Amino acid sequence: MKISSREVEYVAHLARLEVTEKETEKFTAQLNDILLYIDKLNELDTKGVTPMSHAIAVTNAFREDKILDSIGTENSLTNAPDARGEFFRVPKVID
Repeated sequence: MKISSREVEYVAHLARLEVTEKETEKFTAQLNDILLYIDKLNELDTKGVTPMSHAIAVTNAFREDKILDSIGTENSLTNAPDARGEFFRVPKVID
């Protein structure tokens, strides 16, 4: 499969991009190089190769959730510039 300059111009039009004639030639060549590379990849024998979604094995790097004691309401409000009861008071953001 080959990409023509007309197809590049069409896609540029759909994307509402203005491309010069020089850019059209450049993009056409680049896209054709990519398609040639994909054709080479399609020639590879991949029988017996396990499909994967990542190049390296991905393991869960997160720790398990653990319930820990918190500092408590009274301690958390000691440095608050403004508090009302058990809540922080903050400036109004929405009218």
